[in-house]
Amino acid sequence: MAAIITDQMRILNAQNFVSGVQSTSNSYYTFIGLPNATDYSSTWDQNPPGPKDSYSNFNDNYATMLALKKINASDVVQVVRKVTWTSGITYDMWRGDISRTNPSQPSGSFDIYSANYFVMNSDYRVYVCISNNANPENNYQGGPSLDEPTFVDLEPRAAGSSGDGYIWKYLYTIKTNDAIKFESTNYMPVPANWATNNDVAAVRENAATSGQIKIITIRNRGVAVGTANVTYTGVPIKGDGRGATATITINNNSKIDTITVSNGGSGYTYGTVDLEAGGVPTGTTTPVFNVIIPPPGGHGADIYTELGAFNVLTYSRFENDTDNPDFITGNQFARIGLIENPKAYDSSSTLTLDKASAVYALKLTGTGYSSATFTADAFVTQTVGLGSTAVGRVVSYDQATGVLKYWQDRTNSGFNFDGSLNPNPTYGFESLKFSAEPTSDGSVSIVPSSGNTLAIDTSFTGVSTVINNRTYYLGQNFSRGVAQPEVEKYSGKIIFVDNRPSVTRSSAQKEDVKIIVQF
Repeated sequence: MAAIITDQMRILNAQNFVSGVQSTSNSYYTFIGLPNATDYSSTWDQNPPGPKDSYSNFNDNYATMLALKKINASDVVQVVRKVTWTSGITYDMWRGDISRTNPSQPSGSFDIYSANYFVMNSDYRVYVCISNNANPENNYQGGPSLDEPTFVDLEPRAAGSSGDGYIWKYLYTIKTNDAIKFESTNYMPVPANWATNNDVAAVRENAATSGQIKIITIRNRGVAVGTANVTYTGVPIKGDGRGATATITINNNSKIDTITVSNGGSGYTYGTVDLEAGGVPTGTTTPVFNVIIPPPGGHGADIYTELGAFNVLTYSRFENDTDNPDFITGNQFARIGLIENPKAYDSSSTLTLDKASAVYALKLTGTGYSSATFTADAFVTQTVGLGSTAVGRVVSYDQATGVLKYWQDRTNSGFNFDGSLNPNPTYGFESLKFSAEPTSDGSVSIVPSSGNTLAIDTSFTGVSTVINNRTYYLGQNFSRGVAQPEVEKYSGKIIFVDNRPSVTRSSAQKEDVKIIVQF
């Protein structure tokens, strides 16, 4: 039994995803993670491996997670392929009959959404090409576009005076803020809430007549047609619609010279030009036309269907914040992803913080804490009992506050980076937590990579500290010098993962993370 999932299902899924992100009952987050990518692969930064989808990898994604940024309702939008208008390029034209046996021209695409039939101009205005000058002389391939469309007229027309034969239909203008936020190398945004968006009401309402014919192309000009140098008006277009007529001009050789739509009618899903009913003698070779049927509702009625908006872009900015320093500096990240509805730490409630730390932290004290160093990704340990050692990997250390951030993953307790078992782990198989209350055989001592041995500041509780009359915000809530992640580990659903070359974060750095989700 043959079946397909149509492109319209993909568009619907994209719309539903956007609605889900924007719903107040959900919390979606972008995360950054994996500070030690080259431990996984020495060539990671030159050739990041493809992510794997398994429960084991889900756990690893969480274990090496660094921070999360909430995706707000204004941070998600449907996007389409970005096709930038360039002089001299031959573009495809809108056709509703494109298929494997009737590909688009000149691209040869087997479906409309793979064809280059719409463009963005230099002013971020978007147009659909409804005629590319396809004719028998260029084998229906169309010709080069020479005039950049810049108009905002509601009715389709030529872009300039070159006579390139192109007819464009203006659709919308990408706002400056949306261009900055949502444009990427290969994608551009479409306006949100097209059906109710007042900014595009004129375009939307101009398409109110469904099935209105705009363009007819000539496939064969015929022989001995009509009367030479005569123009025939009111030639009916027959099909399942009503009221469409065309104007036909015969050239000096008694062939069809031009055909234009004089009345688009309505309700057409197919149609043909009835020369006989229009009083045009068909001659010895009958001309052949292709009546181009617009998308359902007309051009501009439903931009998502017309342009194939089955991709979604989510935007997040990871920007350092002295009041809430959840985004680490001085280390790298090599993985980004999306999480749906993670939980707040030690809670059954969904996380709602605008930004959240996903790492553990210790507040250290002792002589020389302000000059001690902890090497990024190095191991750090605490003896929490007789023969029991808690092990972590250094994320960052702040010499001003004495805050050490670290993560714990399976490589600390009996597994290698590739997931295979290490039969003789240095500190045993059990993953132990750092503690402000070790047993009598343990201690709160922490040894830095360089400097004096420090200790967990078990007298400190809170989210900020005052040093030399300056208040420092720590980003996490400490209890007796120990802070837990703000997100409950392994909660929610990781729905997207992308491995990338490592990026080193600095205190003055901002990362605009744009994720394309394809449906």
